[in-house]
Amino acid sequence: MTDFPLRREAPLALDSAAFRALGHRLVDLVADGLAGVPNGPVTRGESPAAIRKALGLGGPLPEAGVDPAVLLETTTRDLFAHSLFNGHPRFFGYITSSPAPIGILGDMLAAAVNPNVGAYPLSPAATEIEVETVRWIAELIGFPGDGGLLVSGGNMANFVGFWAARAAIAARDGHDLRKSGAAGGPKLCVYTSAETHTWIQKAADLSGLGTDAIRWIGVDAASRMDLAELRARIAADRAAGLRPFLVIGTAGTVSTGAVDDLPAIAEIARAEGLWFHVDGAYGGLAAASPDAPAELRALALADSVAVDPHKWLYAPLEAGCALVRDRKDLLGAFAYHPPYFHLDEETTNFVDLGMQNSRGFRALKVWLALKQAGAAGYRRMIGDDMRLAALLADAVRSTDELELTSLELSIATFRFIPADLAARAAEPAVAEYLNALNLALLDGLQKGGDAFVSNAVLAGGRYVLRACIVNIHTGRADVAALPAICAREGRALDLAMRPHASAAVGGRA
Repeated sequence: MTDFPLRREAPLALDSAAFRALGHRLVDLVADGLAGVPNGPVTRGESPAAIRKALGLGGPLPEAGVDPAVLLETTTRDLFAHSLFNGHPRFFGYITSSPAPIGILGDMLAAAVNPNVGAYPLSPAATEIEVETVRWIAELIGFPGDGGLLVSGGNMANFVGFWAARAAIAARDGHDLRKSGAAGGPKLCVYTSAETHTWIQKAADLSGLGTDAIRWIGVDAASRMDLAELRARIAADRAAGLRPFLVIGTAGTVSTGAVDDLPAIAEIARAEGLWFHVDGAYGGLAAASPDAPAELRALALADSVAVDPHKWLYAPLEAGCALVRDRKDLLGAFAYHPPYFHLDEETTNFVDLGMQNSRGFRALKVWLALKQAGAAGYRRMIGDDMRLAALLADAVRSTDELELTSLELSIATFRFIPADLAARAAEPAVAEYLNALNLALLDGLQKGGDAFVSNAVLAGGRYVLRACIVNIHTGRADVAALPAICAREGRALDLAMRPHASAAVGGRA
């Protein structure tokens, strides 16, 4: 070992001057790229093969390295040339927000410090910032709990609530779930609406309960859980000797943004001795706005809530947040202390509150944005998104051949109906054609680059376009432009598709 140099020169190392030069250049490139996003397409709709060719992908790992200046320059150029931009003002798809600029910089700072926010000794400042971030999020939505942590997104935040519920109810029943497992106790049942996101299937599956444990409760015409059916299903399961343990309310359904009657569900859960969890991954954060549905105030009654800062707090991906009323329920679900962990119980060690041991500094980008905008700033931005969705709905109503089908929170759904088919839209052949037409319209919009929307399937099997606004860059001009784009593209598609439609629609004989 005497021939090993005193000063190591690793292939990945950069001295201060080189790092500074590269960093300054990268910030300039990114700033230029971001400035150009609103004037370019939302996406270019390229195929996987085209992307691989453009980025020079598919070859073997190179034996020799590449100059980092060249590497950063070409990679930045390629990413801005071949990505979909959820920060584009006309991105209305799914529920993915524009990244706050301070969050972009926060991710760089977090990576520079690189703490492992699993244990306090490895991340003293980062741990305390995450504790405060979780507390501020709870304050913003009126949730009174003292437990929580940041996770990757809505799936994981909901999983945390599910696992905390399972462990807490088992402990209440005197069942040592962690030792004997789900099979060692009564058969558990979970109640949720038919509109709930598929995370619940994953949670039931991976928790050992199986998807048969899920009781899918029907919804009313507004996509809200049917409470009479909920009560009946709970009673039937008790009569069958099963153990109802969890009821899930939804604060903002994926399809339309509907909010369940959370106060009534909370009352049922309390009366039945069930854990009450709210999937608020999208809509929960709207509780910060005075313009939000009154039902969201019942988040304060939940045992656990899932929200996504990378949705309506505009944090760059990834950032989900699980909130639990009693911190001890997280410890009961997740904490183990093997001999190689020497942790002070007086400090917060997030390894005890969730699944991960190794955890990145997700909180920094969220904390910085909360500090920059403040509660008042977030109330304004979230309210603006909902007001823009209402303006979009008005624009759809006033656009020939577009039918508004729902408006909830910041989601509007609508579909294109050719004028000569409007009166016959309920006829089976016409309804089938309209679904096919709107599916083709969605595909064209998602590949065309003028605007990006997603879809929903509503009652009666109606296939509709779906525009969701969680975007600090979207303005009135953008929502005013969307209906015109959809009508223009819809008419062109109808001209191309009608000759091939059935005679019952008015196409081929």
